[in-house]
Amino acid sequence: MISSTAKYALRAIVYMAGQSDRYVNRSEISNATLVPHEYLLKVLNQLDAAELVESRPGPGGGYRLRRPADEITALEVVTAVDSIPRITECPLGLAEHEQLCPLHQLLDDAGKRVEEAFAEAKVSDLLSRKRSRTCEFPQKK
Repeated sequence: MISSTAKYALRAIVYMAGQSDRYVNRSEISNATLVPHEYLLKVLNQLDAAELVESRPGPGGGYRLRRPADEITALEVVTAVDSIPRITECPLGLAEHEQLCPLHQLLDDAGKRVEEAFAEAKVSDLLSRKRSRTCEFPQKK
């Protein structure tokens, strides 16, 4: 659904959101989020360019959020580093149609709902949920 880069960006942002507005160095973020150290630099630079995080060099430096976690959406984080894929061609291979075919419409609607869900989710919402090393899915009834 989203790229590894987008997942890494979300992990880093959520981690920084839980650090009480202090600057966090890249090694700490990498270790806590399991994002490869060198790749994290690329992600953090993109988040900085998007003005979601700020950086400070030197001792006591690192990265922190520019805005409170309840003012940053998951969609902002994802689109800072990548995009959420949308269907641009008919999945049935039809060259032209005046309106979307039913399959194309279904896939387009699903993509739209994903974007809406990410737009509604604040980073603070992601932070407040129970943390664990594994996700637990509800059992089927």
